[in-house]
Order: sequence, then C-alpha cells, then structure tokens
Amino acid sequence: MSTPQLSAGICTRLNDASPDEIDSLGSGFTVQLLSIKKVSQQTSTANIDRYRIIISDGVHFVQAMLATQLNDLVASGRIIKNSIIVIDKLTCNFVQDKRLLIILDLGVVSREEEKIGNPTAVPGSSAAAANAVAETPDSSTSTAPQPSVSSSRPAAARATASSRQGRSIYPIEGLSPYQNNWTIKARVTQKSDIRTWSNQRGEGKLFNVTLMDETGEIRATGFNAVVDELYDKFEEGKVYYISKGRVNLAKKKFSNVQNDYEMSLEKNTVVEECVDVVNLPMIKYNFIPLASLEQLQKDATCDVIAIIKEVFPLGEIISKATNKSVAKRDLTIVDKSLYSVRMTIWGRQAETFTTDDFPVAAFKGVKVGDFGGRSLSLLSSSYMTLNPDIEEAHLLRGWYDGIGTDKTFQSYSSAPSGGSSFGGFNRNDMRYLRDVKELQLGMSDKAEYFSARATVMHIRQESIAYPGCPTCGKKVTDLGDGWRCEKCEKTLERPEHRYAMHVRICAIEMLIHLARYTMSMAVSDWSAQLWLQGFNDVGLAVFGKTADELMEIKDRDESEYAAVLAQAAGKTYNFSCRARQDTYNDQTRVRYGISKITPVEYYEEAKYLRDLLKDSDWAMSA
Repeated sequence: MSTPQLSAGICTRLNDASPDEIDSLGSGFTVQLLSIKKVSQQTSTANIDRYRIIISDGVHFVQAMLATQLNDLVASGRIIKNSIIVIDKLTCNFVQDKRLLIILDLGVVSREEEKIGNPTAVPGSSAAAANAVAETPDSSTSTAPQPSVSSSRPAAARATASSRQGRSIYPIEGLSPYQNNWTIKARVTQKSDIRTWSNQRGEGKLFNVTLMDETGEIRATGFNAVVDELYDKFEEGKVYYISKGRVNLAKKKFSNVQNDYEMSLEKNTVVEECVDVVNLPMIKYNFIPLASLEQLQKDATCDVIAIIKEVFPLGEIISKATNKSVAKRDLTIVDKSLYSVRMTIWGRQAETFTTDDFPVAAFKGVKVGDFGGRSLSLLSSSYMTLNPDIEEAHLLRGWYDGIGTDKTFQSYSSAPSGGSSFGGFNRNDMRYLRDVKELQLGMSDKAEYFSARATVMHIRQESIAYPGCPTCGKKVTDLGDGWRCEKCEKTLERPEHRYAMHVRICAIEMLIHLARYTMSMAVSDWSAQLWLQGFNDVGLAVFGKTADELMEIKDRDESEYAAVLAQAAGKTYNFSCRARQDTYNDQTRVRYGISKITPVEYYEEAKYLRDLLKDSDWAMSA
C-alpha cells in the first residue's frame, strides 16, 4: 500500500496567512500528526481535556489545537502519533501575538504510518512553537499536563478568531469572564418561553437561548428590561453576531449545556442577524441508536435521530414546582435499530406541534428516563429539528420508505415480570388476563406494568364523570351559584366534567379514571375478566366525546345516553396497564389502572403475524 501524499507547503502557507486569508486557503489539506499531547484544564466545576497536536507536510511542521468535539478521536484511538489526516475545517486565533490554529473538523486517511520526511519548524514561526516541537516528534502520545499552560482556560480558548467582514470573531469555547471585547457568530438552537418569578425580593421575568458555533455552545439569559429588548430578535435556527454580553460561571443545576460558563444578556448587548450564506455554524450531533438507550443511566442526555411514527393527542400535567398546568405531547419514534421509544415534548412546542407523513426528526440533548423501561423527554435546553438536511436524515428517510415501513419494532420493557414499555402497549409483553391474576401482578411493594388485548364487556354508568377544575383537574364543589376549587382557591361559573371510568374486561376488575372522565368498565379476553380504572384519555378513546358532551346527552335524553354506552361495549382495544396495591377501610386489594388505550391496528397485527409465520419452523421446512 503506497504512502499517502501530503499537501506540499501547507504548513508554511498556514503559518504565513493573515487571519483574513485563512478561509481563502480552502480545506482538504493532507497532513501527518507528529505528536498528540493532552493539556488538562482545571476549572471550578469540571476537568476539561484539550489536545495540542503537531502537524507536518513532510517538510515543515506547525503547532495546532484540536477542538473539543474531536476529543473522542483521540480517546478512541482513531488518531495516534503519525496518523495521516485530512483537515476539513479550521480557524486561526492569536494568543499574546502568537498564531494558533484550531482544527474544527478532520477525516482519517490512515491510522498507522511511518514518519514521513524529516520536517523542521517553519522559518519565522514562534520560538515557543519551535521549542514545543523539538521535544515531540519522536515522543509518543502523552497525557501529562503541559507546564506552559498558566491559565485555567487553554490557549485556544483565550484566543480571538479571525477577522471576517471587519469583525473579530471569538469561538464560543474561548469566552471567559476575563474578556470584554468579543463578538461571537452563533446559531440559536433553542429559545425558551418568557418565564416570570415572584419572591421576597420582588418580581421579574427572564428568557434564555442556547447559542452554538463550531467550537461549542453556551447558554445566554436575559432578565426584565432585556426581555422586552431582545426576546423578539432571536429566532430558533438563525445565526447572529452577538457582543457586549457578560460571561459568568455557569449554574449547572439550571442547564445541561456543556460549558463551564454562561452569558448574561445586558441592556447594551448588541444582537445582529447574520445574513452570510457561507461559513455558518451548523448543529453538531452525536447520534446513538435507540437500541443503545438501555446502556445509558437515568437522567443522562443524548442525541437521537428517528422517524416519528405516531403522534398522540395533546395532554397536560400539573407541575409540582409551580402548581400550574403544563402542556405535553407524546410521540413514538423508531429507527434502524428496530426499537421504538416514547418521546415527550412540552409547553408551547407540544401545543403547536403538527406533522404527517412520518417525518425524520433529529433530537439534541434529550433526557433519558426509566419509567417502564426507557423513555426520552425534551429539556428546556434540548431541541428538535424536523427533516434536517443532513446525511443521517437522508439515509434514514431512504431506509424507512424502502423497507422500514414493513418492520416490527421492539419497545422497551421495564422487567421480565411483564412491565409494558414506558406505560405504552408492548405486544411482546402482552399477558392473558388469567396470567395477570395468577402471577399476582401488583402485590409487590411497587407498581408493575403489563399489556393486554381485551374487549370491553360493560361500562359502569354510575359516576362515569365528575365536575372538575379546568386548571388542576381536581373535583370541584357545587356552591349553588358557582363551583369552588379548593386547590386553586377560586370559584368557577361552570366546571369541566372529567371521565372516571370503571371498565370490565372479563374476569378481572379495572377502574379507569380519565382526565375529564371518571369511568369504570369490565373487559375480557378468552381467559378471564377484569375491571379497570382510567381517566380522561380513556373516555375520549372509548366514546369519542368529551365528558362535557356526554353529560349534556345524559341531561337531555337518558335513552340516547344509554345507547352511547351500549355502542361503546363490544369493541377490542390494546391496553397498557399498571397493577398496584391499594388499601381502603383496612382492606388491601390490587387496583388495575389504564396507562394507555389504543384501538387494534389490524394492518399492523397482520404484518406481525406474517413475520411470525415467516420465522416459524413450519416456514423453514416448507
């Protein structure tokens, strides 16, 4: 195998080019790594590794730094001493009047090679670089911290970037509290809603944005008057020049952005939209397959790219912190690893989310949960992009349209004892109702989950709905001239009825309490019968009407009301259930609650049965 050809003279050109000329040099330079040394950076909140490298064109060498997003190349051993690489993107900074190159992106041509030529320092390069190189060409990769680094921020991070269009642009990873005159060029990847607070010190409001460039990301927050001035200027996805902000140590409990610093937007902060069409910072992803989620710890964050296979109706929860209603929407996403998982989005994004045709979605910085196995949730600093123009999205789109639609996807399950995935229906963990009783699911100290397919046999008409508060969902009291919610401490003109259903599914009892319904029904399969409990979503699925609409029918015409209940019986659903002990009047029993109810998708079931037949011994012997 022939030795790759290095780019002749590139080290001299990089050393002599002015900051304005770096971009004009283009990309695709082939060089050799003569040395890789780790520079450990200590901060008040974390240890950050930076790698100083020496690159050679076979005749001369120069010193450079790897951007932190490339650290994994060193840690995984994909690049080592004497590796041949192609530099796809770089920037040039100055540190105390000394030039420093930062490699932002590279490709590996050959991992193991012999040293090419006998390169020397570029004539006219700094003595510091020459001295550093003189010690390193024949040394192996080292992890020892370099004594020449005197600050807690690496040299690259203290540097200003090249001047473009008359602006001195700093990399985000170079920002620190010790600098004032800087301008960053960054893309807004996330913009929060305006939030308010009230405490003993007063009232106020705030918002935050996550800013990203090629070197990293940082969270920026504006308060009070700054909200009025800057909130409308920022739009997600757009690129801005930002200057005159204040950089402080990050409060990690409020953000999962990977930066030791954060930015405060001030009254004099300048925000100007960038209209350039080249050299725009792009979002950096580190995608993992859905099948790998079980390897991550609870509350870890990750990036995933998947097909949105199912969109569920808008729901709401009451925040424990604020006691206010928060909108939520669940999505089912799938990928090429043939796994599916629930993704939850919140707030304004949940309210405005609309899509069809199974789009590709790229998620960055989503939180891993362990409810019923594995689930994902968008944080305030997470972001989602539909049908992004990236290679991974195009490949996933082609796979799904070609063969993915015919695949069967595995859902995460919490335990061999039969937990349904994230409270959602899991065909592979489906139980017969007789087995639920015989295995005594729910008799342990914690709730247990299972999936079942059963037919509604009977719906209890008594207490099928209750008058509830539209804000918190709690039951309200009739005062004669209004309805009182004790939790919200307010009086309503009229309540919002909620389902609380009891459903009998043949042989076991389940009580279904619905978000606006309170209903109970009996369901049955071939083996047994069960009563289930559920809330509003169940009533909406069973009746196709809100509880208010059903109560209006009952008040208007009892016979029509009875007909609606009769029509709901005899239908088959997929149930995702939770079994848990409940003690009332010193009597302990197991209650079965419905976490999710969905109609049977006969097309999907037919495909599943087809796949079972194809993989059976009968098919193999045919």
